[in-house]
Amino acid sequence: MTDAFAIASPLLRLLDAETAHHATIAALKVLPRRAPPANDPRLAVRAFGLDFPNPIGLAAGFDKNAEVADAMLGFGFGFVEVGTLTPRAQLGNPRPRAFRLLDDRAVINRYGFNNEGHAPALTRLSKRARRGIVGVNIGANKDAGDRVADYVAGVSAFADVASYFTINVSSPNTPGLRDLQEPEALSELLARVIEARDAAPVRRPLLLKIAPDLTLTQLDAIVRVARDQRIDGMIVSNTTISRPLTLRSPLAKESGGLSGAPLFDLSTRMLAQTFLRVEGQFPLIGVGGVDSADAALAKIDAGATLVQLYSALVYEGPGLVTRIKRGLAETLARDGEALAARIGKRAKSF
Repeated sequence: MTDAFAIASPLLRLLDAETAHHATIAALKVLPRRAPPANDPRLAVRAFGLDFPNPIGLAAGFDKNAEVADAMLGFGFGFVEVGTLTPRAQLGNPRPRAFRLLDDRAVINRYGFNNEGHAPALTRLSKRARRGIVGVNIGANKDAGDRVADYVAGVSAFADVASYFTINVSSPNTPGLRDLQEPEALSELLARVIEARDAAPVRRPLLLKIAPDLTLTQLDAIVRVARDQRIDGMIVSNTTISRPLTLRSPLAKESGGLSGAPLFDLSTRMLAQTFLRVEGQFPLIGVGGVDSADAALAKIDAGATLVQLYSALVYEGPGLVTRIKRGLAETLARDGEALAARIGKRAKSF
């Protein structure tokens, strides 16, 4: 598939970013399924009560409708997160709404939770053989009268098929969504979602995904609520609405969330600050600008137990996963260090 990516990549670049993504999903749906490759035992991770074969996951946004989770596990990801899924199907924002910033190895999107809704995704996930860890990222419809109820509905709908849940209150592309990160709103949201989770036949881990654009005062409040509600973990971070001055692409002026290489520094600092505030109460997943083994290791050093990526696949292809895992294993072997010993070892320096 890596060779196929080298062939297909120039052709995909002729298409706009969203059309190229749809073409990629369509191809993955018809390719023969492959068994996940063996993993170096050094990379095994236990977190949230789950056993991950390696710490490298696919972030939400790639497989919005839970169509190719098993195909992506076949490329060697330790876990895959599908969604964001809302109760009802919605079109999202008008096109064009996704842009490649080639000079910056970045992506800007303003999709707005476009997805087919709960029902089709639930059907697909119910048909899986349940091998491999697949999390479900849930959100609220743009026109929901009670957004919290939409999150509750997501937990209730996918309780039987999700390995874990991610509560996405940090997308910048749904107006007012980030207001749910405010302490009072967040406390109510988490309390109601946890109540629904605990009422389900199987207790699934519950994670909260936050924005990288928070002040430290805002982060203090969010972590305090997360700890008080005893959630199982946090994901740091979503895309950013900021625009680093180093961006060179003329598309940098487009509105939406920025991801890819320019997000690395901001998201890693937020990750480290979150790690210091969590004080070991629950694990973290680090996301943002991961495009190499060194970048993944930096996330772990900053406090991540697991790491996710997505935008780098646009530039590197699926072979990136294998290269990152190989680099991690080689570093651990060279240093004679366990992966767990690296978690947060440099958090205070970010």
